Amino acid sequence: MSQAVSKPRVERDAVVIVGVITLGAFVSLFNQTVMAPALPALMREFEVTAGTAQWVTTIYMLISGIMVPISGYFMDKYPTRKLFFLSMGLFVAGTVLCALCPSYWFLIAGRVAQAAGAGILMPLVGTVPLLVFPVELRGTAMGVAGIVMAAGPAVGPVLGGLVIDAWGWRPMFLIIAALAFAIMALGIPLMKNVGTLKDPKLDIVSVVLSTIAFGGLLFGFSSASDAGWTSPMVIVPALVGVVALVMFVRRQLALEVPMLELRCLKTRNFLIAALMVTLINAAVAATNVILPLLVQNGMGASATTTGMVMLPASIAGIVLSPISGMLFDRMGPRLVTVGGMVVIAGSLLGFGFMGAGLTVGLAATLCALQACGQGLANMPVNTWGVNALPDELIAHGNAIANTGRQVFGAISTALLVTVMSSVQASALAGGASAAEATVAGVGAAYFGCAVVAIVGLVVAVLFVFENKRGTAAPAKVSKVK
Repeated sequence: MSQAVSKPRVERDAVVIVGVITLGAFVSLFNQTVMAPALPALMREFEVTAGTAQWVTTIYMLISGIMVPISGYFMDKYPTRKLFFLSMGLFVAGTVLCALCPSYWFLIAGRVAQAAGAGILMPLVGTVPLLVFPVELRGTAMGVAGIVMAAGPAVGPVLGGLVIDAWGWRPMFLIIAALAFAIMALGIPLMKNVGTLKDPKLDIVSVVLSTIAFGGLLFGFSSASDAGWTSPMVIVPALVGVVALVMFVRRQLALEVPMLELRCLKTRNFLIAALMVTLINAAVAATNVILPLLVQNGMGASATTTGMVMLPASIAGIVLSPISGMLFDRMGPRLVTVGGMVVIAGSLLGFGFMGAGLTVGLAATLCALQACGQGLANMPVNTWGVNALPDELIAHGNAIANTGRQVFGAISTALLVTVMSSVQASALAGGASAAEATVAGVGAAYFGCAVVAIVGLVVAVLFVFENKRGTAAPAKVSKVK
């Protein structure tokens, strides 16, 4: 006689808490790419080059990445509710500054404030579902939360293009500020605390070293498109960044209570997963900068058309993220991750090979395929890696994965924009038109993206295998007085 297997219970509070955090994360990720259709207009209005204009996107990723290592400390030290309101408050303040900025560098300052808030919030969306849901439902829960990861950055260019063509880019920030404020208000009655608080110490030296390391690398690589690879503006910041990064790693391994628990990387599955998440984002992040330049400067289309090119990608991300989570729960990580990487690499190669033959419809198709691959590969491999960690290291594990995703996404974007600018300049010198040179430069950048994706595919084939699931119980939802 067979025995019925009871389904794991999910408390209503858990669903509500994850829902509120997911809404906040959606707005912050939406904001990450909302300015993509405006890049050509920003270049004209503020008279800056593509290498400088891409800071609107890459500075957001960089600051988010710098904030992420501190998130482990924040989540151990402060209640979930307090972190949520702090992060959303910073985000709203930065958004208002962007809307009212009198110059380009005030716009960048506003993006820094936005990213600081997002850097506190995003680790919550990667950690809280794992703490409040039973292990049997973690894949599905993370897949649903993965809608944020996939849809937020994809929907940004769509709505951004429509608003920018109709009213300009400043009203777009006012709309985002209103949405974020509304989510803060929603959190007042609904947001509660989860997990167990500790009394960690924040190592200020580690914060400074991580800021210098990641900031130096990004500034050096970003400067190469204008100054050239042999310029001191490239070499010196990059070298300083490398030295600071080595010092940061050594310090984390020596501290009894590090800012970022790099010993998580001693767990094989988590190490592979963190590497995969980094490679996935490094391969696809540059699309938010180079695709708008291709569609508008290379194909002569509008900001609205740029957004519409990315619309199928947003739909694909929304559909595939929860499906990938359910596939992970049933099949494990290998087939889903490998399949996703094949799709990512194929779509990026398609962009690179098409050149002048690329149409708006084909660009939309390739962009959608890229999002499909990302939706299939990203969340399952991340959940697989985090499941290998004990509950007390989940926050630090997510901090490591998110740092790699944001920081190296920003650095890869800077490098690929440099490649694009170099090829574009050579084409112009050879007598090509501005549109032809843009197409050539973007094609070269997409070939670089494809190389990164192929490396990720090889890693997935060689190292991502099934593993035993953890048995940790979900955390209790604490009452807020």
